[in-house]
Amino acid sequence: MKGHDAAALVLRATLGPMLFAHGWNKVAGPGGLGGTTAWFDALGLKPAEVHARMAAGTEMAAGVGIALGAASPLPAAAAVGLMTVAARTDHRGKGFFVFKGGWEYVGVVGGAAVALAALGNGRYSLDALAGRRRAGAKPALLAAALGTASAAALLAVCYRPEPGTPQETDD
Repeated sequence: MKGHDAAALVLRATLGPMLFAHGWNKVAGPGGLGGTTAWFDALGLKPAEVHARMAAGTEMAAGVGIALGAASPLPAAAAVGLMTVAARTDHRGKGFFVFKGGWEYVGVVGGAAVALAALGNGRYSLDALAGRRRAGAKPALLAAALGTASAAALLAVCYRPEPGTPQETDD
């Protein structure tokens, strides 16, 4: 196993299941989809139920795509988009450390997704089985740009925090 193939496999086996689990938790965790909807509503994502379902589905789909090494760099772009929205809506203004609600976690996940797009899925992936070997600066830039642009569009259209909330006033 070449070094980059091993690194890609380890990164995919770490990042993919973690993203899937986060999406699954939004649906089947302690509060279920109703709790996720209420949380998204409090964050200012309108309509909250649509965003709760979209976030859960996107996290699960991106997690599966990353874990299996399929369709690179699109699952990485989805992870970047998810983490960008989370950074803006839930983690903004809370500092760096995640234990204080900060953006540490979403920054690491987004960065790891872009790194995976640069590294490529490696020899042990569905992309490799299909003869697709995308790696380098272009897939990484595409994942970062597509994810960030998608998040910016979603936020511009659907992010409506209540006036006076930390999300609304913390520029």
